[in-house]
Amino acid sequence: MVVLKFNNRVVLVTGASSGIGKAIVVQLAKENCKLVLLARRIELLEQLSNELHLTNDQSLIIKCDVSKKEDVAYAYGLIKEKFGGIDIAILNAGYGHEVSVENYNSRFAEDTFGSNIFGIVYWVEQLLPKFVEKKEGVIVGVSSLADNRGFSGSGFYCASKAAASIFLEGLRVELKSYGIKVITVKPGFVRTPMTDKNRFKMPLLMEPEQAALNILDGIKKEKRIIQFPWQMVFLTWLVGMLPGSFYEWLAGRQNKK
Repeated sequence: MVVLKFNNRVVLVTGASSGIGKAIVVQLAKENCKLVLLARRIELLEQLSNELHLTNDQSLIIKCDVSKKEDVAYAYGLIKEKFGGIDIAILNAGYGHEVSVENYNSRFAEDTFGSNIFGIVYWVEQLLPKFVEKKEGVIVGVSSLADNRGFSGSGFYCASKAAASIFLEGLRVELKSYGIKVITVKPGFVRTPMTDKNRFKMPLLMEPEQAALNILDGIKKEKRIIQFPWQMVFLTWLVGMLPGSFYEWLAGRQNKK
């Protein structure tokens, strides 16, 4: 089996200041690659860089809101100036907010779609010209196992992850002939500052360190889809197979509890 290597490659990680992104960076720091770390909270990136003893010639940290097209374009310009481009892009930045009838606000949709789908779309727009020219490159987009149904209170989140999964699938098909690899990551519940806010039970909750190991192992093996844990993969598949009317009845009963 041919294993993808991170050694000497320029690797971009968005949403690198906490959660899965931070855990990925900690692991990549051992891989002798050039790291580009992006997040809105640059003070956390600076702290992480200091903790990992990342050198200036081997790393670049940039404050960037991936939901803003101009931020992404500016960040990519800085990356080209320093490293010439990107070899592997791990587009991990994400946002979620529980939304009920009582607190329904379209602003939550704008924030969620801005980070979870447009944060990928805007980066792909920057990456494609160089990737197509070189006929190589790796795009890793983080979606979720929640992409298969509209779960109560998480409609915006589920819809944005479904959009991300479908977008990445189409991209994977189209870019295969160009030698560009597109990988979709679909985790189950992972302990992060975002999931810490959830008020519902999260079965098989995983630590971000284990999630990062799963993701990087899948990237090295060039998997099309990286999804875990297997129990949640099976459960969400099963839920996805339910007839719509039965799923809605079942979900309705859960909401009453």
